[in-house]
Amino acid sequence: MRVISAARQEWILPFTGLTPAQFRKLVRLVAERGGGGIADGRPGRQWALDLADRVLLVAVYWRTNLTMRQIGPLFGVSHSAAHRVIDTLGPLLVLAPVRRRPVNQIAIVDGTLIPTRDHRLAAPSKNYRYSTNLQVAIDASTRLVIALGEPQPGNRNDTIVYRTSGIEQKLAGRPVMADGGYRGNPEVIIPYRKNRDGSPLPAWKQNLNAQHRTVRAQVEHTLARMKNWKILRDYRRAARTLTAAASGIANLHNIALTW
Repeated sequence: MRVISAARQEWILPFTGLTPAQFRKLVRLVAERGGGGIADGRPGRQWALDLADRVLLVAVYWRTNLTMRQIGPLFGVSHSAAHRVIDTLGPLLVLAPVRRRPVNQIAIVDGTLIPTRDHRLAAPSKNYRYSTNLQVAIDASTRLVIALGEPQPGNRNDTIVYRTSGIEQKLAGRPVMADGGYRGNPEVIIPYRKNRDGSPLPAWKQNLNAQHRTVRAQVEHTLARMKNWKILRDYRRAARTLTAAASGIANLHNIALTW
């Protein structure tokens, strides 16, 4: 017996963060990306769930971080079928290109630690758990996520991960703001540091730092909203799938803001 279905609109907003109209547009987008293909690419084998329910299943999984054996019965399918749905549709929900991305718009970047159980990539980090460092960049004026880096071991600092995750190349040509943890990247705008002798900063530097904090707080708010999707609080799947999951969550965040 199916408990959750996209046919019942009251399930859509709590698990996707989207209105029913936005969710229907998302389903059409996934269909255009090939989401309507047959199961496993095998001729004659059809999915047990229609496309809208499969999209909702992925969103419910990301939102709740339930196990496959828990989420399958909610949609009336086996746990192995739920696993195939997530593996197949998850990459089709990834971040769509932002429509307006002028290079003179300021980007704000920050890293967040994602507790990850795959120790092939995760490493012990300052949150005392095996984690990966995920770099996220937003547009300062629209608050849309515009780029994500490839997850890196959580024991690496933001300065190194900014260079090695690929996000530096994605933001090339744009002014980029970040916190003091990005010291050593000359192209990134960071706050003024305290004087070595302990003397206070001049008033004009303090004012600029205050303005910097006000603008940069937007990326902190975005990371907090993304972590409402509980999968980013305890990632149990293979680390190679984390990029697609985080990008899909960022895409849902952008859709909620723009559509």
